[in-house]
Amino acid sequence: MKKEPILSVKDLGISFSQYTKGLRRRELEVITNLDIDLYEGEILAVVGSSGSGKSLLAHAILGILPDNATTEGNIIYKGKSLSLKDKEKLRGREIVFIPQSVNFLDPLMKVSKQVKISIENKEEANKRQRKIFNKYELDKKVDNLYPFELSGGMARKVLLSTALVSDCKVIIADEPTPGLDEKSLNEALKDFRNIADSGCAILMITHDIEAALKIADKIAVFYAGTTLEIANVNDFKGDGKNLRHPYSKALFNALPQNGFKPIKGSQPMPNKLPKGCLFQDRCECISDKCRLIRPNARMVRDGMVRCLNAT
Repeated sequence: MKKEPILSVKDLGISFSQYTKGLRRRELEVITNLDIDLYEGEILAVVGSSGSGKSLLAHAILGILPDNATTEGNIIYKGKSLSLKDKEKLRGREIVFIPQSVNFLDPLMKVSKQVKISIENKEEANKRQRKIFNKYELDKKVDNLYPFELSGGMARKVLLSTALVSDCKVIIADEPTPGLDEKSLNEALKDFRNIADSGCAILMITHDIEAALKIADKIAVFYAGTTLEIANVNDFKGDGKNLRHPYSKALFNALPQNGFKPIKGSQPMPNKLPKGCLFQDRCECISDKCRLIRPNARMVRDGMVRCLNAT
């Protein structure tokens, strides 16, 4: 029997209303045809360059996009298409967010209270909060501190703790590891893996491909607001020949241990997207067809890819 995803994003599009010269209004489309599936017990890591849509995906799932944003497509949780009200009810309970910025911490609330807020039983909340703080070497005096009294690394540990103490079904972690010392980084990665193994689904958004490869089950590669490939983590091992998309291979070859090889050009801006394949101007496998046709998602060798030439 085929396993069904707990959360699916289908053909997501996000655009923002902007006013240009002469107060002319335009819609700037920043995400198009974006698809992912999250499964219980698995970690999906999302990688790609800045501006590829990684954080916007998280905000769309949680329903925290700004008022000038318009969304298309479907976000489905446990078989139900989510409305904004549904997202508000699930947020912080069944779907928990670890944000990229420590500014998401409430500046007027002690950090221990923020960690315990999702746990109803007071005694259990105290126990879990102190246990996770001990793990990240945050001593008891930290319990009574406010966010402005923390170092950057301490604030990052508190953000991690808010999610890792909960009984959620889905964790969305947006760049959860920057600023952590090596010991805390390894502890956090180990915690994510253990939580996933206990049945939680985790979406980990990161620039740290090496960290993702340590714990993820699958890697989603984003580029210019869409998903170019979703591959099993083992496809990123060896010489990367099992990867399907030229951009995924370029990311793999850009890692220090794989030659640190750069590629020409840069990711196109949202208002200057080409007609066909989004990667066409940087691709060595370009054909006339690639310039005319935007590839649809298809399955190739047990992975999803958007490339006309993938085999």
